[in-house]
Amino acid sequence: MKVGVYYKNEDVRVEERPVPKIGPGEALVRIESSGICGSDVMEWYRLPKAPLVLGHELTAVVEEAGGGVKGFKRGDRVVVSHHVPCNSCRYCRAGHHTVCDMLRTTNIDPGGFAQFALVPVMNVERGLFHLPDSVSFDDGTFVEPLGCASRGMRKAGLKPGWSVLVIGAGLSGMLNAKLAMALGAGSVLMSDLHDYRLAAAKRAGAHPIDARKDVPAELKEMNAGRLADLVVVSTGAPKAIEQAFLSVDRGGTILFFASPAPEVRVSYPVFDVWKNEVSIVNTYGASPHDMETSLELIRSGRVQVGDLVSHKFPMEKIGEAFRLVAAAGESMKVILKPNA
Repeated sequence: MKVGVYYKNEDVRVEERPVPKIGPGEALVRIESSGICGSDVMEWYRLPKAPLVLGHELTAVVEEAGGGVKGFKRGDRVVVSHHVPCNSCRYCRAGHHTVCDMLRTTNIDPGGFAQFALVPVMNVERGLFHLPDSVSFDDGTFVEPLGCASRGMRKAGLKPGWSVLVIGAGLSGMLNAKLAMALGAGSVLMSDLHDYRLAAAKRAGAHPIDARKDVPAELKEMNAGRLADLVVVSTGAPKAIEQAFLSVDRGGTILFFASPAPEVRVSYPVFDVWKNEVSIVNTYGASPHDMETSLELIRSGRVQVGDLVSHKFPMEKIGEAFRLVAAAGESMKVILKPNA
């Protein structure tokens, strides 16, 4: 089978590997659509592990189900989760499923950028979801990233009527904005440096703010003189993080949805955070519950995702697809079609 092997952003190669052999309780899936995530092109995160086959936003058809598999059979349309928690450790019991050791070590073989993938026993049991016929394979690739956003909004405690500022109008920012609207936010504003993304924010129903301007001042002008109840930081740029502390209202919340490289340090106004009772929360990944929630949001149409797909590529052009995502220019959701 063909796989896309990541060496670096400018070097993603199509190589041949044998189709994985499955055992009892496992499943082999034929991958139909696989989204390229922004985290896939974070070289500080990926290069130490390269070469490897990435891809964790995937939909597929069950090609073969191993002995003892219940609930899934050949031909079933599915969403596949690459990471699953144990549900029994102290972290899972406290609701922190995404810091579970099992979640951080489980994976599919070899990854979503392949024509076929083996789904291990634990992932079959806890991370395989039926994809309704009404949801396209492409739309299904949003289940994992929207699940991450759903987890973030739940941790941030978003309430109806809140004003929300999303800093960064890339794919993750757009999903956070769309989700905030679906959950009843009173107003949703988005800031970014790129005209392409500002236009996308406006089409999605958010109020765009040019990040090259005075964002807090622009925010007040668009938000009846107030700063935001919730600021979602969906970019790892240090200036965006600093901007978040200037844009949150008294009693408000800052949600760190994205992160800079590990060595980056950003100072913040502790006194202002203390005096103004600003809450700081963060989120990492998605649990099976979050995946189920996002799948229903997509199935029901409460969150429309199809309009975010900007490009599709066959496996032979995976290098071009990665370069497009890494450039962070005029693209939004880039999807690989391994078997096209």
